[in-house]
Amino acid sequence: MGILTTIVAAEEDEVEAVGEALQPLDEWSGIEMRDVGIPKLATLHCLLTGDTFEDAAALCEPVYLAEEGALVLRLADAVVARLAALDEDALDAVAGELAATEEFEQAGWEDAAIADMLAALADLARLAESQGQVLVVSLHPLRT
Repeated sequence: MGILTTIVAAEEDEVEAVGEALQPLDEWSGIEMRDVGIPKLATLHCLLTGDTFEDAAALCEPVYLAEEGALVLRLADAVVARLAALDEDALDAVAGELAATEEFEQAGWEDAAIADMLAALADLARLAESQGQVLVVSLHPLRT
């Protein structure tokens, strides 16, 4: 069983609504990918902020559990700010570091896929910052 990961720019008080939405991208701007769970998000958090993995994992704890089984969390403000501030060279550097981590290496992620994911996250972080929103993550189990 895999995970469908949806990350959207939403208002702070919309966390539960994002979790309950069957198709969050129909209601919010965001991105969707497979198998990016809490360990991968915590790894990204570590690379962007310098926090320890334990601290990052604690900040990636779910804040809501939807009836349909989705776990919902909010990316830390520091992660969103760092993503929004990354230029193309910095995105490439972070993508290279992320590709070398155990989480992404063992999952077989290709460098290009990591770079594409980071670029999309950076764009979404910029959108969220420009609208005074936060990045909300919905982790939904796939039954396929």
